[in-house]
Amino acid sequence: MTKAGKPAVDLVVKNIGQLLTMSPGEGPKRGLQAQDVGVLEDAFLGSNQGVVVALGPQSFMEEQIDIMPGAKVIDAKGKVVAPGFVDAHTHLVFGGWRYEEYALRCKGASYLEIAEKGGGIMSTVRATREASREELIERSLGFMDEMLRNGTTSCETKSGYGLDLENELKQLEVIRECSVIHPVDLVPTFLGAHAIPPKFQDRRQDYVEEVISMMDAVREGNLARFVDVFCDVGNFTIDESRYILEQGKRRGFGVKIHADELESTGATELGCDLGAVSCDHLIKVSNQGIKKLASSNTIAVLLPATSCYLGEFPGAPGRKMLDEGVCVALGTDFNPGTSTAMSMPLCMTLACSVLRFSPEEAFVASTWNAAWASGLGGQVGGFDKGYLMDAVIFDAGDYKEIPYRFGINLVDTVIKRGKLVVSNTRGLNLV
Repeated sequence: MTKAGKPAVDLVVKNIGQLLTMSPGEGPKRGLQAQDVGVLEDAFLGSNQGVVVALGPQSFMEEQIDIMPGAKVIDAKGKVVAPGFVDAHTHLVFGGWRYEEYALRCKGASYLEIAEKGGGIMSTVRATREASREELIERSLGFMDEMLRNGTTSCETKSGYGLDLENELKQLEVIRECSVIHPVDLVPTFLGAHAIPPKFQDRRQDYVEEVISMMDAVREGNLARFVDVFCDVGNFTIDESRYILEQGKRRGFGVKIHADELESTGATELGCDLGAVSCDHLIKVSNQGIKKLASSNTIAVLLPATSCYLGEFPGAPGRKMLDEGVCVALGTDFNPGTSTAMSMPLCMTLACSVLRFSPEEAFVASTWNAAWASGLGGQVGGFDKGYLMDAVIFDAGDYKEIPYRFGINLVDTVIKRGKLVVSNTRGLNLV
């Protein structure tokens, strides 16, 4: 604060056509609040040391802030500025690709049929175990670059392609290393309960206990914030999932659950009963599951790129959830088998066109609610004093253009913690 009582800023974005603040409040948004993107027209946004200290009408900028010598001043030239996207569900660290499986699915093979033949998750487990830590770091940093170019500044990401102690810890250590190196903030989740390894198929309980043992090592190394379970047909049962998640809670982890993706199993109800931060996927969620979500603080993380990629139309009943008062967030589910998407704007388009979100609901789900689903609520996903200066300038005059311009990256500039990390992505340098 300067002597004049005005906050000093070392970065200011001025002449913003539309500033989407997300109308910060307490907790995730539902109902009518989920449509409130908090638009300020003809606005400015100022920060100091990576934290927002001022925002408001452009006409009052000089009265409201003291621009420090050498400060970075960015002229938005009437463009849209929004909070950096928070991708609420990813599987970022893995070896190999599974394009052969995609070709099989195009010919009619199902997810379960591919898995039964040794493909699916176990295919990626083999490739991830074979990859060195250095290879996984280099690969993951490249993925994070692409996410950043598409406006994602924070994301939740999971292990789950190790399925033994050595390789689960390897994945989580890579996540930690990448989060230190790269501007994108990563929130780590332990997903040792992603699948039952083949050698444990006839002694499932032994692997469940192995997951608990791995969990202790993860806790000791402070390598994850959440514990997750793939609770679905062919994976972990309701009883197995309850046991794993209860053990996670006892060890101080927040809990998440892959729920009702392949079949309606009651996994969503289980997640709500356990106070899960989020239930994810929900393509086959029951009406009872929706009612449970609506009466709980658990967030539904929907992954429309996955359902489209798998040919599951229309996917999760997003419109019904929103209408019944569920808190909804969005994620890409970036992974090598069921969603190779890294673009949150693409997921917004799919949420609008397929799941019947409004543009406003898609923006809230991709920023504000996604932050709460990732354990980052009150820090990112909106603009207010004290929030991180994570901002995206879009080459658009109206925020509704962003989901409307299907498959086009309108990101012009990305600011992460007050630093310019992506600039002029739409410029060409032709020779």
